[in-house]
Amino acid sequence: MLTAVEGLIAQLRQVGMPISASEGIDAVRALEHLDLLDRSEVKAGLRAALVKNAEHEYAFDTVFDLFFGLRPTSTAPSDEPGSDGGDPADPGSQDGSGNGASGSGGSGGIGFGGTGGGLSDLDDLGIRELLIGALRSQDRLLTRAIAGLLVERHANLEPGRPVAGTYYLFRTLRAVNPDLLLATLIADGATETDPLTRRLHVERSEAQVQAFRDEVAAEIRRRLVADRGAEAVARTLRTPLPEDIDFLTASQAQIATLRATIEPLTRKLASKLSRRRRHRRKGALDFRRTVRASMSTGGVPAEPIFRKPRPSKPELVVLADISGSVATFAGFTLQFVYALRQEFTTVRCFVFVDGVDEVTHIIAESRDITEATSRINHEGRGIWLDGRSDYGHALESFWDGWGRQISRRSTVVILGDARTNYHAPREQVLAAVRKQAARLFWLNPEPTSAWGSGDSVIGRYAPHCDAVFECRNVRQLKAFVEQLA
Repeated sequence: MLTAVEGLIAQLRQVGMPISASEGIDAVRALEHLDLLDRSEVKAGLRAALVKNAEHEYAFDTVFDLFFGLRPTSTAPSDEPGSDGGDPADPGSQDGSGNGASGSGGSGGIGFGGTGGGLSDLDDLGIRELLIGALRSQDRLLTRAIAGLLVERHANLEPGRPVAGTYYLFRTLRAVNPDLLLATLIADGATETDPLTRRLHVERSEAQVQAFRDEVAAEIRRRLVADRGAEAVARTLRTPLPEDIDFLTASQAQIATLRATIEPLTRKLASKLSRRRRHRRKGALDFRRTVRASMSTGGVPAEPIFRKPRPSKPELVVLADISGSVATFAGFTLQFVYALRQEFTTVRCFVFVDGVDEVTHIIAESRDITEATSRINHEGRGIWLDGRSDYGHALESFWDGWGRQISRRSTVVILGDARTNYHAPREQVLAAVRKQAARLFWLNPEPTSAWGSGDSVIGRYAPHCDAVFECRNVRQLKAFVEQLA
């Protein structure tokens, strides 16, 4: 058990979850107060000790299933109470003909899908009908048994192959057609006249089918662990935490996850920055009050008194490249920065491709960044000629149109990969902006190893910036904004 906990913690750290040594000790000590035969209780206890962010729960659940999953043996019990595979009193442990469903075989710790008898005698059509009945009755034991049998028949796992199991999951689910399962379950509520009841039935049906998908995925993971070990499987299943997802390579599903992450993160960060600004420093010495207070100590100023600090808020000007290659990065950064506008005197947002336009009002009027992005694209903002990146012309246009509005209180932040399509970079314009502003920073979403390659001219812009930061994910973006404010 201790070895499994150590492996669990090591893998969680590998995916980026912050787990200290003291938290690892707490997790081990928590086991003294848990029923080690109750898997759900152990999972809840370790989650409470190790997970500090709700967005990390999925990563924890996946890794926990690897190190504490049921091993595929012919006699291994299920983690359901009383589900030892041979209880004739449990209706979920028998098939429709009364045969015991727990024959021999290795189907992932529940003893189904072996050699003859029970479920293994049914064809795929019979299995599908039995599965529909199990889902309707919410029989988790029978659902798990069917998942084991389907993996045994259709996954065709290849021993020793270093894969995460996604294709095995696809091949298994294809045999029962989850869309057809869902349609069949939804049809059961077609006679409902109340819209709310009908909607609740649809959501319940979707949850039941998703639960079956999860059972199949868990079964495949258990078999992979038995074949290659938990450590090896964990490496193939390792996925980045939401704050570590790369802006430039994020899938549509990951982009949706990022959108759900950004809003609560900005609220927490705004609160943190506000507290830090209030306590960042003491105000100037209040000489008169200090002298007056020193009269009680014989004229010795034992306790200096300071005026209440009034730290100034900077003006923030953001120029974002919205060309196709970095549009996702620019969208999230604009959303992130604009959500923190109360921490700045003013926030002005500009977008550019080969031209430049101010979009402060568009972002302020839009409900979310998706709506703002759609409007910016529809109106063709930031485009001057052919819509291909031209940093030199964009910077020059910004300087001609808004350069005089930059002051010594302005902090300018430029978002982009500095890839100019081999147009003239006109870095002297950036030098003029820097001379006018208080600070100038550049956030580049590309890895530093790619800077200066091809048409990248970040090396020519960098000398005119206070700093150039790699900003590939939310974690790096958050770190930059914390020091900016």
